[in-house]
Order: sequence, then C-alpha cells, then structure tokens
Amino acid sequence: MEQPKDRNRKPLFLGLIAALIIAAVGVYLFAGNSASETNDVAADASSDAEAAVAAAGISKSERAATEAIVRAYILENPEIITEAVQILQKREVLQRVESAGSALTKAFPGAVAGNPDGAITIVEFTDYNCGFCRASLADIDRLIAGNKDVRVIFREVPILAESSRDGARWALAAARQGKYKAFHGALFAGGPVNEKSIRAAAARAGLNIAQAEKDAASAEIKAELDANLSMMQQIGFGGTPTFFIGDQMIEGAVGYDALKAAVEKVRKKG
Repeated sequence: MEQPKDRNRKPLFLGLIAALIIAAVGVYLFAGNSASETNDVAADASSDAEAAVAAAGISKSERAATEAIVRAYILENPEIITEAVQILQKREVLQRVESAGSALTKAFPGAVAGNPDGAITIVEFTDYNCGFCRASLADIDRLIAGNKDVRVIFREVPILAESSRDGARWALAAARQGKYKAFHGALFAGGPVNEKSIRAAAARAGLNIAQAEKDAASAEIKAELDANLSMMQQIGFGGTPTFFIGDQMIEGAVGYDALKAAVEKVRKKG
C-alpha cells in the first residue's frame, strides 16, 4: 500500500538535519587543521546534505527552513558540538588503546607497585624530569595504601631530557633487582636528575651498583624504553604523567580524588 508522500519524506527530512549537524561538528573538529583539510570536510558534508535533499525531494524553501532550524538549535545549544567532539575523541582513544593490546598492561619485570595480582590496573607513563610526575607520586602511594586490589604498572618514557633516559635506564635496572619503587621515590626526591642524583638514589634504594650499571646499559632495557615511546606515539598522547585506568586515559597531575574516582568507576563495572 502506498504511503502518504509526507510520511515518506519525514525520515529523509531528519536525515538532512543530521547531515547539517554533522557538517557543523566536522568543521569544528577540523578547525585546527589546514584550510584545505577543513574545506574537504565541509565539501563532504555539503555533498551528503545535497544527496539527502535530492532523495527527499525537498524544495529550496523547505531546505532553507530546515537549515534555519538547525542553525538556531546549534546557536541555542552550542555545547552539543563540544559534547559530540568529546565523545568522538574518547572513542578514538579507546580504539588506539585497544590497538596497543595486552602490551599496555604487561609490565617490565619488577616495575610494579601495589598488589601484583590486583584486579584493577593503573598504568602510569612517567619521566624523572617531570614535575607533575613528582607531584603525583604521593597520590599514587595513597591509592596503593588504601586500595588492596590495585596494581600500578610504571612505564618509563624519557622524553624531556637525556638525563631522563639515564634515570629511566637505572630505574629499570632497579626493577631487575626488585627495588624499582624504592629507586623511583628516591630519584624523585633527589632534586635535578643527573649522574650524581641517580647514583645517590641507587645507593638509598640499596642497589647492587655494579649489577645496576651493567643492566642499565643492556639491550633489554633499551628495547623496553623504545617500546614505551612507540606505545606512547601509537596511543596518541604527548606528555607525562599519563594514566590508564580501565578504559580511561587521564593526562596530567589531576590529584588523588580524580584518580580514586577513576578506580571506583572500574570497580563498579566489575
């Protein structure tokens, strides 16, 4: 049975509205890109809208009215664009995290704190020249102390200075002796990172210095650092500290309460 013409056009009309909103979001999302890239997005969106108009048999006056409705709605509710972009960015992050696979939560032997068998895993990417990483140290210690089901994996990403790489190599050497956390805290407490402070931290952590020197120069530790930096690029974040807690990526020294809330979110999901 043939349906009334207006009833057939309704979903197509809604499709046009959706296309116009997508166009607005797309242009907003790509506003930071080059002019040619932004123009490409706008052209694609315009083409989609034209196709919807043609399929619906919408007149010029009807299209103008629809565009006016969409424009008014976006101007009255501009937050929908930001919300849409945030949702899209979260999905993209999750996809990149998934692409990293189990490597993200596979710790370098010994570079772990808290409950090694904990049901909730926090992965922290850190650099010894990062003041925000130093500021987050107490927050992580507090989380470990108050949550017996939390495991923290430390991933060294020495991106700020050559001394960061030296500190990271010695930290992983300490991990091989089962003293990562002791060295980690001692080096952050020792002021500027240099050969003197690294060796002082190694002594305070009780390392076998000769063995640590050998391990720090090993191909295995170099490979771990290279893999961490590659993972950082693959996931797509550019600074430290960056935390992964369940499906959440948290950048910066956000404080204990924010980290605790992320842990609770994972715990509630079960």
